[in-house]
Amino acid sequence: MRQTAIDKMHIFIVMFFMSLVMSIQAPIFAPYAAKLGASSVLIGIILSVASFTNLTGNLIAGPLVDRFGKKVFITLPIFVSGGLFIAHALASDSTSLLVLRALNGFSLAFLIPSALALLSGYAKNSQQQGKNMAINGILGTIASIIAPVVGGLLGSSIGFANTYYVIGSALLLIGIYTTHFLKEKENIIVITSQRKPLSLIQVLQNPNLQMVYLTGFALMYIHGVVIYEVPYLAVEEGLSTATTGVLFSFLGVGTFFSLSLLFINRFDPMKRLVIGLFGMCMSLFAIFTQLVGLSIMLFLLGFFFGIMMPAMATALTDAISSDGHGRAFGVMSAVYSVGMIASSFITGIVRDVLSPYFLAFLIGMLVLIVIGYSRIQTGRTNALRTPYDGV
Repeated sequence: MRQTAIDKMHIFIVMFFMSLVMSIQAPIFAPYAAKLGASSVLIGIILSVASFTNLTGNLIAGPLVDRFGKKVFITLPIFVSGGLFIAHALASDSTSLLVLRALNGFSLAFLIPSALALLSGYAKNSQQQGKNMAINGILGTIASIIAPVVGGLLGSSIGFANTYYVIGSALLLIGIYTTHFLKEKENIIVITSQRKPLSLIQVLQNPNLQMVYLTGFALMYIHGVVIYEVPYLAVEEGLSTATTGVLFSFLGVGTFFSLSLLFINRFDPMKRLVIGLFGMCMSLFAIFTQLVGLSIMLFLLGFFFGIMMPAMATALTDAISSDGHGRAFGVMSAVYSVGMIASSFITGIVRDVLSPYFLAFLIGMLVLIVIGYSRIQTGRTNALRTPYDGV
C-alpha cells in the first residue's frame, strides 16, 4: 500500500509540473505570435491547427496506450515537447510558429490520455476515482493560478523568446524525472479476463459516453474562447502580459475553490456536468453584456470549470470497463481538441463582427438542450418498458 501511494504521488508530481510549465505560455503566445507578424485570424488558425494535430494524436494514442502501456507515451512526448518549445524561441516568422505548434500538439496528444489512464488504474471504485481526479484537478488548478502570473512576468522581464527557452528546459527536466520515478504498474493492470479489448467503435457507440463527450466539447469550446480572448487583450488594448496573467489567475482561483469542495464528488457526475455547463453559460452571458467585471466572471467560469472536470473523468470511467479506459480517455482528449479547434478558428474569424463570448454562450445552451432532451427521452423509454418487466 505504501509503495502504491508513492507511485501515485509521482504521477501527481509529473502532472502538476506539466500543467505548471505548459500554462506559463498562456499569456504570452498571442502577443508573441503577433510580434512575429500573425494577424488575429492567423493566430486562430495556428491554435486550430495545433488542436487538429492534437486530435489526430488522441485518436492514435488510445489503442496504443491500452496495448503497449502508459509510461512510454508519457515520457517520450515530454522530451519531444521540451525540444519543440525551445525551437519556439528560435522561430523567425509566424509560419515557423504554426509548424512548431502543430508538431507540439501532436506530441502532447499521447501524454494526457496515458497519464489519466495510468492514474485511473489506482482507483477501486467510483468514489476513489472521483477523489484521484479531484486531487489531480486541484494540483492542476494550483499550477494554472501560479503559471500565468509567472509567464506574464517572464514575458515582460526576459522577453517572449527567452520564456520559451525556460519552458523547454523545464520540460526536459520533467522528462528526466519521469524516466526515473514513474512506474508502469503492470500489477494494476490485472489479467483476470480473456475478453477482447473494447474497440474504438464500441466506445463511440456508448450512449452514456456520447453525452459526456458532447458536454466535453462545449466545455472546451468555452475554454478555448477564454484562452484566445483574454491574452488578445494585451494586443488589442495595449495591456502588459503580466496583467493578462493575473486575469488568468482569477480563472484558476475559481477552479481551485470548487475543486476544494470535495463533498461535491458525492453527487451524480452527469448532474454536476449539467450544472457546471449552465453556470459557465450564464457567466459568458454576463461577460457579453458587461453586467459584471471581467475578473469576477473569470472567477465564476473557473469555479464551474472545476465542478465539471472531475465529473467528466468520473462519468467516463463509470460508463466503461477498465480495459477500455485508454481508448475512452483518448476519445475524450480528441473531443477536447475538436472543441479547441472550433473555438480558436471560429473566434479568430468572427470576433470583429460577433462577440465570441455570446457565440460560446449559444453553443453551451444548445448542448444543454440536447442533453436534456436525451435524458427525457431515455426516461420515457424506461417508463414504457417498466410495465413489461418480467413478462
